[in-house]
Amino acid sequence: MMNIVIDENISYAEEAFSSLGKVIICHGRKITNQILKNADALIVRSITKVDKILLQDTPVKFVGTATIGTDHIDLEYLQSNGICFSDAKGCNADAVTEYVFSSIFKLLSEENLSIKGMSIGIVGIGNIGSRIAKIAGILGMRVFKNDPPLQRQYSAKDFVPLDDIYKCDIITLHVPFIKTGIDKTVHLFNHSNLAKLNDNTIFINASRGQVVENTELIETIDRKSLNVVLDVWENEPGINTKLLKRVKIGSPHIAGYSLEGKVNGTVIIYNAFCNYLGIQPVWKPSLPKVKSPDIVSNITGSYEQILNNIIHSAYSIEEDDGRMKELITMPESEISNYFDTLRKEYPLRREFTNYNVTIDKNNEELTGALKALRFGNKS
Repeated sequence: MMNIVIDENISYAEEAFSSLGKVIICHGRKITNQILKNADALIVRSITKVDKILLQDTPVKFVGTATIGTDHIDLEYLQSNGICFSDAKGCNADAVTEYVFSSIFKLLSEENLSIKGMSIGIVGIGNIGSRIAKIAGILGMRVFKNDPPLQRQYSAKDFVPLDDIYKCDIITLHVPFIKTGIDKTVHLFNHSNLAKLNDNTIFINASRGQVVENTELIETIDRKSLNVVLDVWENEPGINTKLLKRVKIGSPHIAGYSLEGKVNGTVIIYNAFCNYLGIQPVWKPSLPKVKSPDIVSNITGSYEQILNNIIHSAYSIEEDDGRMKELITMPESEISNYFDTLRKEYPLRREFTNYNVTIDKNNEELTGALKALRFGNKS
């Protein structure tokens, strides 16, 4: 029987893969070469480094990552050793998009700021960045897009240089982790680039921690009163708690951790594995219904405050921030384990498309915003 080693944080792993072989569930950071000595396939998330050290002298011939990023995968090694590989690009794009707008509306409502006419600079226009750009345009924002690889491939008029992004009211990062070359993203936002940001900028990183030089970010927050939202950190899980103290919203790399996002990742890898085996996929997930899908918008306040309260009814980003900031008071020796625990035990989160909002049907502006954010309408 085929042996399939799977990260314990992959949703529906046993249900999806048990018909294909013996499923062996492991903590992602504890998957070792020894564990893989009798494994035919390996399915991971982002915390497992898959390279020669892990795979050498094992029978593994299929590797899947139920994530959008591949910086933890030595793709060259896999290719040179005839190991089939699949990722799950796009699986959690809607979840990350919802995380970004949840944070934006929370910060705007707290500061009593209007989103209309605000400028948003989006760095990386892939599955996530393109969604954010579309919604931001519907919400009346001025959208600036930066993506050098796409700019070279398509029309230059659709994109702006990074220097134009620095001037934006809101900056959100959605780039892959690239170590070298003309599109290098390691410390893309370093001391000199962070210094170019305007005071009070809302700065969001939900891509990879290494894209922003974390120690420099601490100084920039203090100097420019930045409103920072970080879901990803350098040196995860041993993050910098001095930086955590200064961010407006912090979370443990869970922006894409909706149930739908996780299950989409499982489905993509399951289908890819079936294709590798030459068999027809038969498993399809059945997600539970949301217990309280109806939201009544009877809250007064500004447009931003009303939207923030509706979003909060579906997803409380404040709770993520509160759990994360418990790290601040912990001994350094406990930080890594707690960070991983927050991810492993992350509460059930459902995407906005599961919720219906009762609003005044004559409020076209609010109706359009909710539709853009994928809420249902019961007006």
